[in-house]
Amino acid sequence: MTENKVTTSHPKGLYVLFATEMWERFNYYGMRAILVLFMTKALLFDKVFASQLYGSYTGLIYLTPLLGGYIADRYWGNKRSILMGGIVMALGEFILFFCGALYHSSPELSSLLFFSGLGCMIAGNGFFKPNISSLVGQLYAKGDKRIDAAYTIFYMGINVGGAIGPIICGLVGDTGNPADFKWAFLAGGIAMLISVVTLKLLHDKFVVDVEGKTLGLTPDNAPVKLLQPLAIIGGLILISLTTIGLVYVDAKIFSYLFYLLIACILLIAYIVFSDKNLTGLEKQKIGVIFTVSFFVIFFWSAFEQAGASLTFFAEEQTQRDLGFFVVPTSFFQSLNSIFVVTLAPLFAWLWLQLGKRNAEPSSPFKMAAGLFLLALGYLWIAFGVKDVQPSIKVSMIWLTGMYAMHTSGELCLSPIGLSLVNKLAPIKFASLLMAVWFTANAFANKLAGVLSALYPDGKTTYVIGFPITNLYDFFMMFVVMAGVAAVILFFLASKLKKMMD
Repeated sequence: MTENKVTTSHPKGLYVLFATEMWERFNYYGMRAILVLFMTKALLFDKVFASQLYGSYTGLIYLTPLLGGYIADRYWGNKRSILMGGIVMALGEFILFFCGALYHSSPELSSLLFFSGLGCMIAGNGFFKPNISSLVGQLYAKGDKRIDAAYTIFYMGINVGGAIGPIICGLVGDTGNPADFKWAFLAGGIAMLISVVTLKLLHDKFVVDVEGKTLGLTPDNAPVKLLQPLAIIGGLILISLTTIGLVYVDAKIFSYLFYLLIACILLIAYIVFSDKNLTGLEKQKIGVIFTVSFFVIFFWSAFEQAGASLTFFAEEQTQRDLGFFVVPTSFFQSLNSIFVVTLAPLFAWLWLQLGKRNAEPSSPFKMAAGLFLLALGYLWIAFGVKDVQPSIKVSMIWLTGMYAMHTSGELCLSPIGLSLVNKLAPIKFASLLMAVWFTANAFANKLAGVLSALYPDGKTTYVIGFPITNLYDFFMMFVVMAGVAAVILFFLASKLKKMMD
């Protein structure tokens, strides 16, 4: 009986990390749900600028974990990095709260606070995000069969936070009065503080390995000088000022982010492929990682319209009045997380059943299916708006159905792709090749902002020479983009499977 308990129950540390991550995701997704609304309604940015700034922000969100993970591994340790990152993110939300309180009376100060708040969110996320995920795996011994279930439980924590955040922040901030957006930022900041306090109080006692040793402490060879409070605070201020500058320059002065991301990928490719110790088979497997990372750009750049153009659509052309309650626009961003929680067990069961029959498709084939489902979601909503005049609002069923299909596509692509990178990467390049995956995600998020700027807000926009005059054209752009990528990946799947050996 005791032995069964040991092998099936999970360590209490998992639930500490679950709660810590849940509140952080509440903060991130709650803030993201109202971000473009705040920019266009309170700060009065036009939709093109708001879309591009959204892309810069979310793109940098995926880039800073590379730095945060490096500093944690060599200097600060996971625990200190998570706590410091969480505090900086909370500070970012409180700065945005003051931005929301002052935008009417002090526009210039409010603009400065806005970019400062975004920069702090980017910097803090860089330390928080990669380190809490790595702690989950450290709770278990190598080869422990519970680890897959542990990451599933942890993933549910992410999506519980992702579902609740937009609802709470929407209720208090997305009221129709732009002056109320500040309460959404305040709610996000409070959630972030709860996350930090949870880890601070419970980490040392519960986040331990199988031998009872506390995880995520300072690395043995870390220089003592860099662990002094003054050095840590100085480092955080310097990194935060850098990220504030990075997001401001990309949005206001020169859009450099695409070039930076391409340079990062080319540099990593050079470092990896120039290693003479790699075998031909290892290089083939690395080639698969670069190939699938290229295709995920098409997926996430369309998927991440959720926080930009699809928010505009939900706000302006979706019938949200139920008679007794007007559904806040931000609520729709909870749908993805709600569908993940409900559909993930179904997909896990499907892969298991196909595996038992030796009929489970290869990882590249599953990822192609994810792109196809994404295209299908946009085709669904394109038909929903076909021949509909801009003044007419359409049923919520179109957005809801689209998000259900997009989530199904995500479950075919995101966890499968992450697992694939882990399996194929040689141990010596594991972190560097994971960086390729996250850099591709960063590129996709920046591209999402650029594509959202094509939203036909009473004007004609163009993509590679083709005019976009209405919402049907706009959504069909994503159908074609994701659909063509899906077809190409379907054809490449068998070749990639052979290269994976």
